[in-house]
Amino acid sequence: MSVAPKLVLASGSRTRAAMLEQAGVPAILDRPLVDEDEVKAAGRAEGVPADAVAEALAELKAQRITRRHPGALVVGADQMLDCEGRWFDKPADRAAARAQLLDLRGQTHQLVSCAVVVRDGERMWHKTDSARLTMRNFSEAFLDDYLDRVGDDVLHSVGAYQLEGLGAQLFHRVEGDFFTILGLPLLPLLGFLRVHGVGRE
Repeated sequence: MSVAPKLVLASGSRTRAAMLEQAGVPAILDRPLVDEDEVKAAGRAEGVPADAVAEALAELKAQRITRRHPGALVVGADQMLDCEGRWFDKPADRAAARAQLLDLRGQTHQLVSCAVVVRDGERMWHKTDSARLTMRNFSEAFLDDYLDRVGDDVLHSVGAYQLEGLGAQLFHRVEGDFFTILGLPLLPLLGFLRVHGVGRE
């Protein structure tokens, strides 16, 4: 009987870890040290699109830790938020989250999520997917109430919202895969993992 390979998530993301756990494929978390700002700045300077930057960051994260886990399938993942060519990062504090949500208010933005799987330094698979989300034209009073209610959770995502929670109240329209919006093209990843002995066929 063959032994399933170890699965490692090159991330500190609670949301991505929970998605894998709930899908029956728990992963070891090993957060890599990656200067995401430097990679994004280089991408902006070179005119690289958001999806290519997400892919580069996802692979970089996986490659950073693959040596620490011989034989393991290492999943690197990244998400980019692009609003008419402007990229948004996780807000540093409540004030930054408020300013970001005001900028996104009434606008349509794109979330790009990418996953890359590496084993022993070899890139085996990748998938990039995107979703389009349109925020409604909410009032500043609503926004302040939202920020009061969600607290520091706004600091954990590039959009300063969690669509699976109160963040849903910010939106008028959502087009795309739910898991992609949460930060991982989960269904294609699960398909790949099943082929490679992680999860049930």
